[in-house]
Amino acid sequence: MLAPKPWIRILRCPSSFHEIVCQRSLTTTARRAAEHVRIVEVGPRDGLQNERSTVPLEVKLEFIRRLSNTGVRDIEAGAFVSSKWVPQMANSSQILEHLLSQPPPTTDPIAYSFLIPNLKGFEKFLSIAQASQPSEETEEGPIVSPEIPNGPPTTPTTPPPVEEPASNTSTQDPNEMPSRTSGVDQISTSSSSYPHQSTEISIFAAATESFSKANINCTIAESIERFRPIMSLAKERNIRIRAYISVVLGCPYEGPNVSPAKVAELSRTLLEMGADEISLGDTTGTGTAPRTQELLKTMYSSGIANKDLAVHFHDTYGQALVNSVVALEHGIRVFDSSVGGLGGCPYSKGATGNVATEDLVYCLHSLGLQTGVNIESVAKIGGWISEILGRETDSRAGKAILANLQ
Repeated sequence: MLAPKPWIRILRCPSSFHEIVCQRSLTTTARRAAEHVRIVEVGPRDGLQNERSTVPLEVKLEFIRRLSNTGVRDIEAGAFVSSKWVPQMANSSQILEHLLSQPPPTTDPIAYSFLIPNLKGFEKFLSIAQASQPSEETEEGPIVSPEIPNGPPTTPTTPPPVEEPASNTSTQDPNEMPSRTSGVDQISTSSSSYPHQSTEISIFAAATESFSKANINCTIAESIERFRPIMSLAKERNIRIRAYISVVLGCPYEGPNVSPAKVAELSRTLLEMGADEISLGDTTGTGTAPRTQELLKTMYSSGIANKDLAVHFHDTYGQALVNSVVALEHGIRVFDSSVGGLGGCPYSKGATGNVATEDLVYCLHSLGLQTGVNIESVAKIGGWISEILGRETDSRAGKAILANLQ
């Protein structure tokens, strides 16, 4: 019988003896930290940005409201980009104003993020945020702790070695959210009953020159210089920054062989500039298990900690869940996804949506991991928003769950 390939091994210690040793060596807190996976829901921004028909503001706000009550604690809500190039994001200012003045009632702390392409966009973001603050607040806009907003009580400080992945089993309820201190400051609300909410920003770079020029009309080096004043101002105001790197596993212009070393170098630069987290994006959905493994090995050998990384897989060729399991084996615990598999990229012909949140959560829970996400709730939302967009949900798990609920 052939030995299993390293990228499809289920996370476990190599023998029963070592499994016992591993389990005994972990404290309860450390084990729960290793078993907790943070989901970043990107449906309201990345999921909708490529839709041809305009999605009304009321639908977007209702979309965000529903997602806010699923157990997801990170939601990408909009983008301060040019409405000429991305008309679907034209009402992001109104979304931010609404979230600051009338945040969705929820029992969980929620971090709402907005994509920022340039200093002009960030200044607009800040002006809205400052105008929404009560008079007794400072003039520094939304305050956000640099701590991970949706993490368990403690996070492993050292990523597990690539050769011997950490244990991925749990006897606890996969839907249970570990208790923790959020570390995020409360935005202005009209009611003291709301838990802490926060607003964050994200920036986006590319791993290839061709995609950078097509997507943001500048070279990689020029994009870095463009981000410096944004990141500096954000840090002065204690606003958490997420940095996306696109086309890390394949470029529509330069092909599938994107240099992992170049991705690692760009990641280091962004982290040194002040990024709190790097999201590695397989924008074209052409990534494979071996290439995902090679990329994450390179990131690890370059000294980039797993706690600073997230992955963002598109499912163009049906490999998103496979690549997600590879990432799990390498110690990654933050995953981007979109309900109903919404999404696509206007600068990557043929690229389909993000990995569906329903499919990802079902996979994670089947492995004994915890997300805090109610899978039935996200399945219902995936079906609801897909119907509004005039099609069926692209989530297989979502379809099955909705069928069973009828």
